[in-house]
Amino acid sequence: MEKLKIPKLERPLNILAVDDEPTNLIVVEKMLKPHGCIVEKAASGKDALAAVWKQLPDVILLDVMMPGMDGFEVCRKLKGAESTRLIPIVIVTALQEKEDRIKGIEAGCDDFISKPIDRIELIARVHALGQVKRLNDDLDHAEAVVLSLARAVEAKDHTTGDHCDRLIQLSRAFGEFIGLEPKDVRTLERASILHDVGKIGVPDTILLKPDKLTEDEWEIMRQHPILGEEICHPLRSLQDVCPVIRHHHEKWSGIGYPDGLVSDSIPYLARVFQLIDAFDALTSERPYKRAFTTDEAMKTLKDETAEGYWDPEMFKKFEEFINENY
Repeated sequence: MEKLKIPKLERPLNILAVDDEPTNLIVVEKMLKPHGCIVEKAASGKDALAAVWKQLPDVILLDVMMPGMDGFEVCRKLKGAESTRLIPIVIVTALQEKEDRIKGIEAGCDDFISKPIDRIELIARVHALGQVKRLNDDLDHAEAVVLSLARAVEAKDHTTGDHCDRLIQLSRAFGEFIGLEPKDVRTLERASILHDVGKIGVPDTILLKPDKLTEDEWEIMRQHPILGEEICHPLRSLQDVCPVIRHHHEKWSGIGYPDGLVSDSIPYLARVFQLIDAFDALTSERPYKRAFTTDEAMKTLKDETAEGYWDPEMFKKFEEFINENY
């Protein structure tokens, strides 16, 4: 008998096996249970979704041919939801047609196992995918820490109110208005929370100073996009956000910071985010200014665009967006 070399796990893998044939579920459980797996069983697509929402598994073994909601539809639903999209899904099927495998790939599945199930193959694949899921969980936890840190920075400055939440709503609405892909809208939403995380390194005497900053104090303040990028850069899940964090204070004419980028050398999403951030700052009350009306804010942004602050084409799109929605 072939000997399995399975790495030792710190804690058992939670497996959800989905099949409308009870015998198949029992077989899977007997194969996996001796190898560090706890197997939860579901007899239908509907039951599978309910089990996932109740407790997120490490790996899902999903039969295709089930009455009602088939495995492809279950897979699409889980891969389409933010909280479950990273759970590895293995389609377990007797179907051998190439078209069926293509359907599984299109639904977002991570792997296939053919029936009848080979014990060695099943155990090896489940453990490999389970380890990947654990690594992703660790990244998610690290990301959550950074997001909490950014929220803490926002909370320090009580003058900004719910700045991040307003930016999230504006980013989503404007991003969809200009036809951004969902992943880019998600990047803007994350940037809404993380863009000023680098201010954690700015002394409170500068960050909360009610008066005009000195040039030396401004020099310190201008470092916060660099520090923000350094905080987020180690996390693979935040790589798309890093250019927005670093460059959201650049200006179209090159007078911005930290790198003095000019025109379209400024990353596209950073140019999108700049206008959203500036608009919210203008329309919010601060200790040193009243809240501008929408018309006043747009006139200011238009004047600043003429002075070389913002991408002129992006401003036109933002102006259309504001005119249609405010």
